[in-house]
Amino acid sequence: MDYRLIIEPVLTEKMAILQERENKYAFIVEKSANKVQIKRAVEEKFEVVVSKVATMNIDGKLKQMTTKSNGKTIRTQGKRSSYKKTIITLADGYSIDFVGEGVDS
Repeated sequence: MDYRLIIEPVLTEKMAILQERENKYAFIVEKSANKVQIKRAVEEKFEVVVSKVATMNIDGKLKQMTTKSNGKTIRTQGKRSSYKKTIITLADGYSIDFVGEGVDS
């Protein structure tokens, strides 16, 4: 049941390039997960062989917002959530197809 540590894949243009060139995939994972647990979770969920795991903790940014209500301008400030991101490198001959897979199960 380690695969529950994986929250969602990161699908960006930069990651698409890394998938093609270097066979690397990125995921948002639980903050408490370590590299060994992440490796086991990805191998179990996608049936691939992981050769390397890199993790990084991303701090949430402060965001400011201005809204107008009844002619008054209201300025508020909020904070985005912090999260943990991992980039995994797959062994040669393996790949993950997000379109064909049910990623959030």
